[in-house]
Amino acid sequence: MKLHELKPAAGAVTKPKRKGRGTGSGLGKSAGRGGDGQRSRSGGRVRVGFEGGQMPLTRRIPKRGFTNIFKKQYNLINVEELNRFDENTEVTVELLKEIGLIKKIEKYGLKVLGEGELSKKLTVKAARFTKTAAEKIEGAGGKAEVI
Repeated sequence: MKLHELKPAAGAVTKPKRKGRGTGSGLGKSAGRGGDGQRSRSGGRVRVGFEGGQMPLTRRIPKRGFTNIFKKQYNLINVEELNRFDENTEVTVELLKEIGLIKKIEKYGLKVLGEGELSKKLTVKAARFTKTAAEKIEGAGGKAEVI
């Protein structure tokens, strides 16, 4: 087979519908838009969610809560997950992303939580530490540095 012999599969290519070209074409007069009504006119569409004047569903359902626009998004990690590093390692957000412990670096950086135990001496650089996390890191002989 050569390039000039290539053809689309049978039935894959169809001719475009020629609308409004006489009654004999099958799509004459109203061009497949039916009889009268809003949708038969040009530009005749209703917007998404419009229910013909009835109160739309999105406005009938009660609303709950709110979104705090001042919320700070941190990467969270527990102290026990730091045991995978070797002694005297400097743990940063970039290192955690490199290893795959976190997927993306959040805007406000890293926050270390105090869940679990730490058995290795590490230097942890993070934006925030919980009180117990800082105690456990320093208890193991390491340092908890706030960036």
